[in-house]
Amino acid sequence: MADDEWTGTGRAGQLGQLSVVAAVDGGIRVVTVAGEVDQHTGEPLQQALEVTTPPGPRVVVDMSEVSFMDSTGINIFITAHKALAEAGGWLRLAALAEPVQRTIRLVGLHTFIDSHETLDQALNR
Repeated sequence: MADDEWTGTGRAGQLGQLSVVAAVDGGIRVVTVAGEVDQHTGEPLQQALEVTTPPGPRVVVDMSEVSFMDSTGINIFITAHKALAEAGGWLRLAALAEPVQRTIRLVGLHTFIDSHETLDQALNR
């Protein structure tokens, strides 16, 4: 499968931009995200995490290049987690930068979505 790519940009006057690239590694969809996840840029991430996106309901999100995430990202992950679990799969987060990790811990997302220090750990290598 070829890599799929989504890009979102903030509205005029907004500085935020988000790049989302999805690839497959051993039957697991790996979604690599770079930039800021907020209400103006979150749609590409939401699209990449849809259950109907091949190869199936097992997804790892590489967050190593995400510098900011607000409640939009939290809501996207909660929705994706529920949909993937209902489809018999799972969602894992990898390589969270400190500001993003702080946000995830603050709202308790880490208590039901697995977070790993590295992409390799999230892929169980």
